[in-house]
Amino acid sequence: MAAPALSSRAGSAGSLGNSPTAAGRLLHGGAGPEIDFRSAARMEDLNRLIQEYSKHDLREYDDQRALEIHTAKDFIFSMLGMVQKLDQKLPVANEYLLLSGGVREGVVDMDLDELSVYARGTDYDMDFTLLVPALKLHDRNQPVTLDMRHSALGHSWLSLRLFDESTINKWKDCCTIVDHISGTTNYFFSPTLVADWFYQSISLVLLEVQKKPQRGMPRVEKVERNGTIISVILGVGSSRMLYDIVPVVSFKGWPAVAQSWLMENHFWDGKITEEEVISGFYLVPASSFKGRKENEWRLSFARSEVQLKKCISSSLMQAYQACKAIIIKLLSRPKAISPYHLRSIMLWACDRLPTNYLGQDDFSAHFLLGLIDDLQHCLVNKMCPNYFIPQCNMLEHLSDETAVLHARKLSSVRSDPAEHLRTTIEHAKAANRLTVDLQWRGGGANNPPSPQSDAGGENQPDDRLAKKLQQLVTENPGKSISVFINPDDVTRPHFRIDDKFF
Repeated sequence: MAAPALSSRAGSAGSLGNSPTAAGRLLHGGAGPEIDFRSAARMEDLNRLIQEYSKHDLREYDDQRALEIHTAKDFIFSMLGMVQKLDQKLPVANEYLLLSGGVREGVVDMDLDELSVYARGTDYDMDFTLLVPALKLHDRNQPVTLDMRHSALGHSWLSLRLFDESTINKWKDCCTIVDHISGTTNYFFSPTLVADWFYQSISLVLLEVQKKPQRGMPRVEKVERNGTIISVILGVGSSRMLYDIVPVVSFKGWPAVAQSWLMENHFWDGKITEEEVISGFYLVPASSFKGRKENEWRLSFARSEVQLKKCISSSLMQAYQACKAIIIKLLSRPKAISPYHLRSIMLWACDRLPTNYLGQDDFSAHFLLGLIDDLQHCLVNKMCPNYFIPQCNMLEHLSDETAVLHARKLSSVRSDPAEHLRTTIEHAKAANRLTVDLQWRGGGANNPPSPQSDAGGENQPDDRLAKKLQQLVTENPGKSISVFINPDDVTRPHFRIDDKFF
């Protein structure tokens, strides 16, 4: 049985013909350049602009920058170890998921309306999302039981009845209480109360750390709560790094609500194993449009998405990144569309279209125009199915007025994609110039060096790890780094980059 086509739910590029661009060849025996029917743009020109944007967006990192990334990461993990020691709430042996790109980039399905506006170049140089389990249910023999009676599709309340008495006692101050008619008390894990506790704990730890600064320690430039996310901007040497830290609940296995998705055919079949795709999922602190924010969590398949990205061609990923950059600027007000919607549309397209078509290196322009078409049709129909839970419409709450407004904005992009790509390229160049200017002005004595910058031979393992991180960031953006950390010895974390252990 084939995966559900986007056109059957939201309308798609396929409804306009077999090609999302309706492109054709000029006369003279089909030897002329390929032209987009709607905008009259030459496909080769659009491909060139997408390549140029990718070059400016990717950014080359030298060894010093890689060391700074490593230093900031170590600082964040050490901070979380200290948070665990405060009141023993966090699991002692924890497994984090580190994603390249902040929450604002759509790396995880969370609402953006409560987030402060940060801009690359102005506020930070690199951004990451770190999912930190507050609770874990990792016993594979334990059924994944979620209370979805009070929630919209794709959301759930979480009862602490699933956990032992000591866990309930640790977390009951972060729960809402519901008394049952039988006289029993049920504690529901509250995303807002957990975020309150997490922000207070992180702030307290950072305050204590800054009282005793050490040589090479990152500068804490900003700590801010954005809804249920804690955003930390660190300065290391001449680099500024944004970490969006998200408290989550981590599960092994697969939720029953997404079980039917496994029965369909998918683009990743035969490329990665089902075990890799369904190794686990999360509850993230985000509610549905009409849900109770203090009780409702959202199902997230971020771990699975990391695996699926391995099966997506580089040309499609370049088109996706360029399209994302356009819509982040264009559709920022009102905040109805997030980059995560575009990510879901891309995954549906991978299921719908032939693999050999999506694998063509010189088709980035086709893919960009197709993504714009699909997103526009989703808006017109107010229908964007979640990739893992197709019965969940992520645009169900959208008003007709907002949908039409954004669809019209996208129509202007579709009419002149080259101009919007050029604007996006200029924004990327400007952000890079701001970063370089900051490094030039502040890269001297005022900035403490990285603790590894004067390392001798005994610190060579750190240097090798930094180079591996550099390779990860530059060549494999978006891959996961699982970190197993002992709060009693935060200097020796154990890493897993996808399936490779370090």
